[in-house]
Amino acid sequence: MKKSSLDKQKNNKIWGGRFSTSLSELMEEFNSSIQFDQILYIEDINGSIAHSEMLSKQNIISKKEFLSIKSGLEQIKKEISNKEFNFSTQLEDIHMNIENRLVEIIGDTGKKLHTARSRNDQVATDIKLWLRKKIDKIELSLKNLQRTLIEKSEIYYDLFMPGYTHLQVGQPVTFGHHLLAYVEMFGRDRGRLLDCRKRMNELPLGSAALAGTSYPIDRHFVADKLGFSKPTENSMDAVSDRDFAIEFMSASSLIAIHLSRLAEELVIWSSDRFNFVKLPENFTTGSSIMPQKRNPDAAELIRAKPGRIFGNLLSLMTVMKGLPMTYGKDMQEDKEPIIDTAKNIELCILNMEGMIGEIEPIPEKMMEALQKGFPTATDLADYLVKNLKIPFREAHHLTGKIVLLAETRMTSLEKLTLDDLQSVVPNVDLKILEVLKIKNSVSSRTSYGGTAPKNVLKAIKNAKKRFLKG
Repeated sequence: MKKSSLDKQKNNKIWGGRFSTSLSELMEEFNSSIQFDQILYIEDINGSIAHSEMLSKQNIISKKEFLSIKSGLEQIKKEISNKEFNFSTQLEDIHMNIENRLVEIIGDTGKKLHTARSRNDQVATDIKLWLRKKIDKIELSLKNLQRTLIEKSEIYYDLFMPGYTHLQVGQPVTFGHHLLAYVEMFGRDRGRLLDCRKRMNELPLGSAALAGTSYPIDRHFVADKLGFSKPTENSMDAVSDRDFAIEFMSASSLIAIHLSRLAEELVIWSSDRFNFVKLPENFTTGSSIMPQKRNPDAAELIRAKPGRIFGNLLSLMTVMKGLPMTYGKDMQEDKEPIIDTAKNIELCILNMEGMIGEIEPIPEKMMEALQKGFPTATDLADYLVKNLKIPFREAHHLTGKIVLLAETRMTSLEKLTLDDLQSVVPNVDLKILEVLKIKNSVSSRTSYGGTAPKNVLKAIKNAKKRFLKG
């Protein structure tokens, strides 16, 4: 039997009064966001409880009505948590799914919940609440990763390894010093997340669709209830703003870059050609055909994830770049990249912490590598400048000739004799041999921020104070 226009109208439980027909099934699926925004259910319910309490306080609804709404919302929260809730694509999103169920539970009183608000300010509030919680969790994960790096640095503060530029042996450094470089990177990342959190911590709810509301609401009360620093200043900006999400994904992109750089070093260091470290077995996998293989898959996945995270950032920036004020359905495309970014960046951090916590350096391989590449060449040039008063450019040239001599003889600088050195620079004495030793080279780097072991110990103490207190 063919449905009447009135029947079709009733099919649309959200805004059927304006329309004589219901959505096509194709449009219903296209328009719905419940498949991904149901993750916001706790935030949506908490925001609704705060909003309804405010409506009661302002005598817009009665105290009895508020308590009924609150009780119904708490029941819905349990239903969703226990996977007893039936989500409907016909109801589009998490907001209408919850509101519709509320009306089923408490009757027409549930229809009063949406007084003095819109889904526009509601969704902005939900996303901020959810993202604020995620930022706190990610920032804590970064702190824990820093702690693990610092602990490893303290154990290996004087373990010598090659420092590279252009992936060529440059100068000797300590393993502890190398790890502390990432502590600094992740410290900046934490700062960016906290800046983002502070800026986003303004309440959109009460801005309504775009122009505010004529009801005598108290937005400061709701802001306080939900832990926001204050309400947003402009209702049009409040419902159209996704800067906070773009800023979060931008900060996440930098975190992903830093994690990827460290992951790449772990891949290189654990390879047969380097063999500087042994990765923990529980973060590696085997080969389906080659029994001897142990692949650094966790590190490789971390190295790959930035492509996904950068893509999410570009996706949302592209959505927002041409939108007029205020809300457009385009903005429904914000949630999937936000959720995906938060999930993946947290997984990357946790896996990196797991690897670093159980990584085992192989000192003899690091020292073996230091015998190649002439890592004390810069020390030799500096010695000629400081002790023989030779201009640096000339000292650089003479050092290059000594390096060429060592290379021709297939030996290291450390194994050259005084006669060898005097064949290039006649007036050097025995003191120069001390300069060419790896240990002395590392120990001499005492400038602030340098790699000398005593510096590394000071840096570790300083890092603990800056990053791990509180």
